Amino acid sequence: MPDQFLIYGANGYTGELTARVAVEQGLHPILAGRNRARVAAVATQFDLPYRSAALEDAAALDQMLQGVDVVLHCAGPFIHTAQPMVDACLRNRIHYLDITGEIAVFEALAARNDAAKRAGVMLLPGAGFDVVPSDCLAAHLARRLPAATRLTLGIRALGKLSRGTALTGVEALLRGDAGLVRKGGELTPVPIAWKTREIDFGKGPRSAVLMPWGDVATAYHSTGIPNIEVYMSFPPAMVQTMKVSRYVGWLARLPGVADFIRQRIHRGAPGPTDDERAQGSSLLWGRVEDDVGHAAEARLRTPEGYTLTALTSLLIVRKVLAGQVKPGYQTPSRAYGPDLILEISGVERTDLPSVSG
Repeated sequence: MPDQFLIYGANGYTGELTARVAVEQGLHPILAGRNRARVAAVATQFDLPYRSAALEDAAALDQMLQGVDVVLHCAGPFIHTAQPMVDACLRNRIHYLDITGEIAVFEALAARNDAAKRAGVMLLPGAGFDVVPSDCLAAHLARRLPAATRLTLGIRALGKLSRGTALTGVEALLRGDAGLVRKGGELTPVPIAWKTREIDFGKGPRSAVLMPWGDVATAYHSTGIPNIEVYMSFPPAMVQTMKVSRYVGWLARLPGVADFIRQRIHRGAPGPTDDERAQGSSLLWGRVEDDVGHAAEARLRTPEGYTLTALTSLLIVRKVLAGQVKPGYQTPSRAYGPDLILEISGVERTDLPSVSG
């Protein structure tokens, strides 16, 4: 008997991984996606039921969602796919989770808070590596220093990208997305890789560059801190490429160039292997400061990002199925507290000494 939740995009890299982990945990989701044959192949592998519907077909989506209590949406880029699925969830009064890290999607769903509350539906985007660990770290730091007015986060992900993640990055390049920070409570564009800083993730300082990570949106909703920056540690060659893209990103928007990039991505491996994921890990660091010189810092170590996405998204699914729901737009830490991430095996959080002004 299915557990009355549906994974949409189950034939993608992260969707299939999540389905596999769900079965290993004794769960029995309904698998779904646009391509019926591909979804059927995954469902047969795991002996699970399946359905199919295109996101543009509202009637088919409504039919697909019959008898479902919660959707875990894994088909990105979410800038294109989130709205129709959210519309369907609101029409059918079904709770919505996804694994996006896209700031525009977080803000779009936050704007639907009132509609979700009227429907009695929870909208919780970012239920994976984007942004459960960093959101919980931000909320934990805000708990340590409630008067904080500045939040800085750093992320070092040790592992490979999936096709879906790479394609989402291409879409951002095609839209001409800049970097983003939160300044005075407002999202503020800045050049990509605009600033660098040294961050000690636990083994000495490493260079990291400013990135438009999802917490620029979500951490504000979680903590109310008005000034937020997020940095990521990359190899030097990748940092240089990002800086160059400020000036030549328009090339990707020339006819045929974007299609060539997408084709190259599709010809690559769908994502890291099981061994690569097992060997990978993710390191996070955060710091909050107030206006009189007080500060607090903490570090977080988690499993590799795609593994963590499957684990955290399914953890939240189980909570929703158990009735632990807050209607409206939610972030992971607002719905389930700063210590949600500690429910995942292998996660370690370390508080560093506070600084007094």
